[in-house]
Amino acid sequence: VQLQASGGGLVQAGGSLRLSCAASARTFSRYVMGWFRRSPGKDREFVAAITWSGGTTYYADSVKGRFTISRDNAKNTVYLQMNSLKPEDTGVYYCAADLGAVIISTNENEYDYWGQGTQVTVSS
Repeated sequence: VQLQASGGGLVQAGGSLRLSCAASARTFSRYVMGWFRRSPGKDREFVAAITWSGGTTYYADSVKGRFTISRDNAKNTVYLQMNSLKPEDTGVYYCAADLGAVIISTNENEYDYWGQGTQVTVSS
């Protein structure tokens, strides 16, 4: 399974970006999909995830109410809409796939496949 993340960039605080992650797998719909990020000087952390059906989502407290994760199984793509961005949202954002999962995990070790990351920089 190959994951290709895109959509990062430079944006001012308060702005928006939409990240996309395209998956190569025909069985994409069987994966829980997640987004993680690594901010400067910090470990990689969970941001958001969505079940295969899209019926359940989960967010880190730091992004709740500002970020929205969604997926289009017909396009093998998961999205992360990021609004009201803050400088502390700066980092490299990674999409990840958890094969066969039925519940969402915030533990990066549970995810089987990872994209290459896309840089998000929020200026103050």
